[in-house]
Amino acid sequence: MTSVASWNIQNGKGADGVVSLPRIAEVITRMGEPDVICLQEVSRHLPVSGAGFAVDQIAELADLFPGYEVIFGVAIEAAGEGSAPRWQYGNATLTRLPVVSVFHHALPQPPHAGVRQMPRQVSEVTVATGNGSLRVMNTHLEYHSLRQRLAQVARLRELHLQAAAIAHNRPDYDDTGSYSCLDRPESCVLCGDFNIEVGSPEYTAMLAPAEGEAVCFRDAWQIAHADRPHEPTCGVHDTVQWPQGAHCRDFFFVAGAAARAVEDVCVDTETDASDHQPLMLSIVDTP
Repeated sequence: MTSVASWNIQNGKGADGVVSLPRIAEVITRMGEPDVICLQEVSRHLPVSGAGFAVDQIAELADLFPGYEVIFGVAIEAAGEGSAPRWQYGNATLTRLPVVSVFHHALPQPPHAGVRQMPRQVSEVTVATGNGSLRVMNTHLEYHSLRQRLAQVARLRELHLQAAAIAHNRPDYDDTGSYSCLDRPESCVLCGDFNIEVGSPEYTAMLAPAEGEAVCFRDAWQIAHADRPHEPTCGVHDTVQWPQGAHCRDFFFVAGAAARAVEDVCVDTETDASDHQPLMLSIVDTP
């Protein structure tokens, strides 16, 4: 079995206003020590709202998860105030599986005047599992702009379909070096905080079929739990930021062999260690 967890940790800030990465680590470990952990809203040297201090959260996560490699996908890097170091903000992927390849992709930010927004990215980490290699894409889409979310969904689909097409149409590779073969399989897990809801235009666009024989994304929850609606991943405990109450905006989208091997998707609705809830996907390893 291969397990992937996904959680928007809000820089470690819980619904109680306390910033604690050790609490985040405790919750994740309690979920079953997943093979790959995809975290959104992770920072380095960025003063965290309500905390009054700035730390290197990547270094802290590395200490909290011994045995995992930490890969930081930086969406923003900018100068700090005064003599403070440059700060970084983005998504962190932690894996205890061997890393095959890593790619970081900036996502579109089409102009949308007068709308609050920030740059977004997706990290694509291919790992070796008991059932061959698996691409894990970790992302966090824009909240305030529907225009930007739609463009970002289109880019995520494009990146997946491009990797799958290359896997099926092998280029001329060298044995070693920069022109060597980098394994980017069709089998893929795309996860994160998408800031979309089931049935929205962005959700529909993510699951739209592609031309020809291309394998597109499916909602892993619908595969595992077709008989019931998604459990809430946001607004469960923090009703100040989310006055609309509990709802789902965090997903696992799967394609290829990963979609055929979905065993379960679960959500921890008990923890209040962030304004979002952690999710975990289990994929059966079959020979």
